[in-house]
Amino acid sequence: MILEEFDQSRNAIINPEDLNESIEGFPETAVSCFARETFARMLADFEHELITTTSMANIEIPIYRVFADGRELALFNAPVGASACVAILEDLIAFGMKKLVLFGTCGILDEEIKETSVIIPIAALRDEGTSYHYQPASRELEVNLGLKDFLTAFLDERGISHSKGKVWTTDGIYRETPAKLRQRKAEGAICVDMECSAVAALAAFREISVCQFFYAADHLSEEAWDMRNLANHADLDEKDKIANLAIQIALAL
Repeated sequence: MILEEFDQSRNAIINPEDLNESIEGFPETAVSCFARETFARMLADFEHELITTTSMANIEIPIYRVFADGRELALFNAPVGASACVAILEDLIAFGMKKLVLFGTCGILDEEIKETSVIIPIAALRDEGTSYHYQPASRELEVNLGLKDFLTAFLDERGISHSKGKVWTTDGIYRETPAKLRQRKAEGAICVDMECSAVAALAAFREISVCQFFYAADHLSEEAWDMRNLANHADLDEKDKIANLAIQIALAL
């Protein structure tokens, strides 16, 4: 398969540094989420200023400096999907980002996991294409490399309940079939997303610290799909708590 043809060379035909200059004073630590409503509420909660913008062909993404507990963090709204998300993260690394806390919803494969509860992915099943350009082909990748103990201790010390397990990262949101669901669950997946394995591969390749966690949203079973609190405007108070948790994790990194 073409995805097995990994090239470890760091010299690409187009490199992030070719399109983006390093920004003096850019915060080393950034926080990002995927939900636009959650991002807007986070931005409103903190004093902030625009640092710069980056873009894709059809969307412009502002990057803000936020001031939290006397510290400066970068804050931006990540695009959904492995390829788009990783491309934007490459820009942020070129600007000067060295650490990232990235959080978002995931689909739940275990109905015992309640809405908006925290999930720490420990490994990701690679059912997307982007990660194979950053790490050699394998069925799964370690996630939160070097950070799992930190993240677990951070949550435990604050009495925040959480689940840990594998995530199934897929590009095919409308191709999550019952047969695939059974197979991924048999491999240990407790949730499904669209970016985690690719972001983990990028972090390993670029040698940056990326802390990823999820909050539970919709539930997938072989019989039906339950949207639960997936909608942008659902369960906002709990989502605000998750957003604040991400900021506190970033300050502790």
